[in-house]
Amino acid sequence: MVRGDSPAGIHQAHQARQAARAFTDSLTPAPGPDTADTLVLVVSELVTNALRHGGGHYTLKLSAGPGTVTAAVSDPNPAHPRERTPDLGGGSGGFGWHMIRHLTHHLTITPGPGQGKIIHAQLPR
Repeated sequence: MVRGDSPAGIHQAHQARQAARAFTDSLTPAPGPDTADTLVLVVSELVTNALRHGGGHYTLKLSAGPGTVTAAVSDPNPAHPRERTPDLGGGSGGFGWHMIRHLTHHLTITPGPGQGKIIHAQLPR
């Protein structure tokens, strides 16, 4: 489990990516390189969104089953992610949730912890 807090948001996202990569490298059998890279990207986007929209705090839990790998990111904001038009010129984002939805096999949002939410992103192994 990885926990992160701002103000070192960029460092926290980097730490989460490293944890995801170490997790996939530790699995036997290891997922293919495309799955590992996709999990790292999904984790990066989920953590970045949690830091940006979830009050600067997150918890990351990674798990694997026989045919799946799952990243669960929680933050204290109960609001669900929303689609928005990506900002192509101003750099204010809008791409992450689109990518997460496109790259994952199964995506759920559940309440908790506390008043917040947990986003479970599952990929085929």
